[in-house]
Amino acid sequence: MKVLPNLTGLRFFLAVLVMIYHIPQFCRNRGVPFFDGLPVFHRGSEAVCFFFALSGYLIIRQLYIEKKNTDRVLLERFYRKRMLRIFPLYYLVLVLGLVYYQSILPHLGYDVANDYNLAEGILLAVFFLPNVFNVLCKPGGILEILWSIGIEEQFYLFVAPLFLVVPKQYLLKGLLGFTIGYFMLFFSDLIPHLKIFSLYFFYFAAAGFCSIVTYQYEDKINSKKTMVIVVLILLILYFSTGIFKDSLSEMGYHLLSMVLFSVSLSVLSLVPLSFLENRVVTFLGTISYGIYMFHAFAMHLTGFVFLRFPVIEKLPEVLQILLFSVVVAGMTIVISTLSFLYYESFFLKLKKRTK
Repeated sequence: MKVLPNLTGLRFFLAVLVMIYHIPQFCRNRGVPFFDGLPVFHRGSEAVCFFFALSGYLIIRQLYIEKKNTDRVLLERFYRKRMLRIFPLYYLVLVLGLVYYQSILPHLGYDVANDYNLAEGILLAVFFLPNVFNVLCKPGGILEILWSIGIEEQFYLFVAPLFLVVPKQYLLKGLLGFTIGYFMLFFSDLIPHLKIFSLYFFYFAAAGFCSIVTYQYEDKINSKKTMVIVVLILLILYFSTGIFKDSLSEMGYHLLSMVLFSVSLSVLSLVPLSFLENRVVTFLGTISYGIYMFHAFAMHLTGFVFLRFPVIEKLPEVLQILLFSVVVAGMTIVISTLSFLYYESFFLKLKKRTK
């Protein structure tokens, strides 16, 4: 399948938005100096929703092309590939996080709110319901980061069989209908658990709809460079200001976000941009799954250092904030790189050989 430009590099910037959203929260809770005075430091949730849209854009495009070319979808192959990409790192972080909160922190004398039923929590997480685990148990930041991975897999568990059974001529209309219907249902409060457990399936579906439209009509799209400029300006305004968030209701803001993310992915996939396609950013985008999953570990390790060495407190607050952020970012990238090269790559090679 054709490799679309810009989208791998985009993953890195989204992962950074999540990281700079969590760092001030972590520091505030532990009495370490922090700065979050700009809107960009409060866009982590939106970045995760953008990740949802990006995933839907790529995976639904893949399913559509397979259905279009073969008139079928090989579910076993699809799920095997998903498992080889997602499961190894997911379960590694799950195990490490459980050991950290259940054993290491108590052993070091730290009070941890482990007042939930551990067996039930493990079952929820193991069977890919970490969003439910998160809401019901509040297991700690390292484990709570798993919520979005669970939602992604829950969506594909539902949508892939639909591509198998729905005739290909109805897929586009079906996706549009599902997106509109599910969005209205989500905000209707008829099924409150959709919102409680953050089942943002409409981001995946809307982006998937746009990916199919773009795939079908790419050759007919004109003024691509102008569209890219407009999209970049809108994304910068969205993530760096409160223009949209402060003026819209929750439903309106999600509607805007859903449309903006979906259209942006379609436009960005048309014209390569140097700042997203250079080798460094592309590599960082390649390891973005690890950046997303490991930055909470890096924050905790850095926090231990800051709290154990009082000499750091004598530094000016600005230097403390910069030092903490740089150490967390550097440690996250190192851990993610090692994970990708010496752990994930083994499973990715198996994924490539899956037929």
